[in-house]
Amino acid sequence: MDEIRIHLEKLKASIERTRPDLLPDLDLLIKKWEEKTKEEQRVSAWHRVELARHIQRPTTLDYIQRIFDSFMELHGDRGCGDDPAIVGGIALFEGFPVTVIGHQKGRNMKENLMRNYGMAHPEGYRKALRLAKQAEKFSRPVITFIDTSGAYPGMTAEERGIGEAIARNLKEFSVLEVPVVCVVIGEGGSGGALGIGVGDEIYMLENAIYSVISPEGCASILLRDASKAKEAAELMKLTAQDLLAFGIIDGIVPEPPGGAHIDPDFTAGEIKKTIRDALKRLRQKKPGQLVKERSQKYFSIGVFEEGGEEGSSLLRRLFGQQTGA
Repeated sequence: MDEIRIHLEKLKASIERTRPDLLPDLDLLIKKWEEKTKEEQRVSAWHRVELARHIQRPTTLDYIQRIFDSFMELHGDRGCGDDPAIVGGIALFEGFPVTVIGHQKGRNMKENLMRNYGMAHPEGYRKALRLAKQAEKFSRPVITFIDTSGAYPGMTAEERGIGEAIARNLKEFSVLEVPVVCVVIGEGGSGGALGIGVGDEIYMLENAIYSVISPEGCASILLRDASKAKEAAELMKLTAQDLLAFGIIDGIVPEPPGGAHIDPDFTAGEIKKTIRDALKRLRQKKPGQLVKERSQKYFSIGVFEEGGEEGSSLLRRLFGQQTGA
């Protein structure tokens, strides 16, 4: 936001020197931009949570239909079975073959039961990895759409190794030698989102959310009151605007006023432009460069501070006690 303001000030200074007659029009445009920015900032985090979860919000398959051509869905992880909570396959993006992978929610109770509300089992993440490795073999870029409250936490998922499946995806996606572009289209919940969320460039729709836990879960654990979910949402900094400011994502994809479900075609068009620009940049890089820069990207997220002499002394005492030194 500050960068846009700086460019506007430079433009205004240039017009003052060359075309002062255009200043009133420019001032009007700047005023409208500032009003729109203030309006966007007034949208509460909880309202964005509600929009991200809206039952009519476009799903992965909705966007695939609007953005890609000749989509051919592929099924199964070649080990356990097929997981409808994750869809994926091969498609054409403006004439170029790509691999598309995404979480899939339902529109009604029947569809959600079939899709498990977008909460994937281990075989879903293994299917995603199979498709990603296939894409690497044939030099196809990978596009992922993230929309899940989290991986399925049930006993069957634990028995089949949900933790291992997600961990393996984190490792393998981080070293894929093809471009990987990730877009959070709704909810980005915890490891369930990260399982297909490691990429060269990561984008979020304007009203999407991305967090390690849901606001309800955070309120229950940290605030000791599940009814304080709205308050937790504000504290968690889970909106696209927050994550862009933290440098975790690379950009925000605009939505129509009222949410993506108001005009899915407009939203799909904005996603398409974002993917086009990202692939134009990433296709110019060699495989080794992609992997190196992807690793640097994730290592640079967050802050790490080493303790001073006092902190080091404390660690030595703690480890000394454990080893009996």
